[in-house]
Amino acid sequence: MKDTERRAALMAAEARGMKLFDRVEALGLIAPGRTERAVTEDIYALAEKEFGVKQHWHKRIVRAGPNTVTTYYDEPADRMIAADDTVYLDFGPVFEEWEADLGRSYALGRDPEKKRLVADLERIFSIVQTQYWARPAMTGAELYDLAKAEAEKAGWLFGNSSAGHIVGEFPHAQIPGNKDFNRIAAVNTDSMTSLDGKGRAKHWILEIHLVDKTRTFGGFYERLL
Repeated sequence: MKDTERRAALMAAEARGMKLFDRVEALGLIAPGRTERAVTEDIYALAEKEFGVKQHWHKRIVRAGPNTVTTYYDEPADRMIAADDTVYLDFGPVFEEWEADLGRSYALGRDPEKKRLVADLERIFSIVQTQYWARPAMTGAELYDLAKAEAEKAGWLFGNSSAGHIVGEFPHAQIPGNKDFNRIAAVNTDSMTSLDGKGRAKHWILEIHLVDKTRTFGGFYERLL
C-alpha cells in the first residue's frame, strides 16, 4: 500500500473516532457524580453499538480532577467526577485494521484557569504542529522540546516525558526496530522523517498534556500530527 493510502486510511479512522467523541458529548456521558470507570464502560459500549468497534489498541482512559495530572502508565484509583473537575479522555479504537488515537479534555465548572488550560490544549497542538511541518526532518527530541516550550510559554507544565508516538495498522507496537525512535521524546535522536522497521514512512500522533504549576489539575489532547 502506498504511503498516501496509509495516511488516508489513518485520517479516515481518526474522523470516525472524532464522531465517537462527539456522541459522548451529545449523550452527556461526562457528568458530575459519575465515576471514571462508569464513563469508560459507557463509552466502550457506545463504540461497539454505534461504530462497530470491538477492539481498542490501548487501554481506555477517563481521568478527572487530580487524576488528570497522571499519565498513561499510571494507575490512579477510580474517582467520582466532581462539578468543578477537568476531565480527559484517551481512547484508541481500531476501525477495521487501522488505529485511531484521540484525546479530549473538558472543564466542567466555571474556574477560569481550568477553562484556559483546556482551551490551550488544542491551541498549543496547532502551534507545535505548524512548527513541525515547517521543519519535518527535526528529531523527535527537538519536537518534544518545542511542545514543552510552548506549554511553559503559556504558563503550564508539560505533563509527560513523551509528546506522542507512531500509529498505523494494528498492532503498530509489533513493528520491528528501536522503539525509542517511534516516540516524540528526549530519547529520540532520529529524524521524524526516518522510516519504520518495515521501510515505510512513519505516521505520528502528537500528544499535548498540560498541567498547572501546583499539579492539581491538567488536560490532554491528541490526534494525528
